Amino acid sequence: MWPMPYIKQVSDEEATGPVKRELDKAVQRAGRVWNIVRIMTPNAEVLRASMAMYSALLHGESPLTRAQREMLAVVVSRANDCHY
Repeated sequence: MWPMPYIKQVSDEEATGPVKRELDKAVQRAGRVWNIVRIMTPNAEVLRASMAMYSALLHGESPLTRAQREMLAVVVSRANDCHY
């Protein structure tokens, strides 16, 4: 098994500016900050862009239903052996 790399993450208490805004939105969205979001906190622009893409993919206009999009996300995560 490979050792896990360590990435310093910004805590809720340390967060300011754009990172704090994104973390606050994450809590509003999901009731908590998931690790996939937290791991992007060192780079506010990456975090913002990733959350914008997520929002567009899951909530934007699409011929697919929300349930279909969620199912695709689960299948792709499983195929990629992602455990989040």
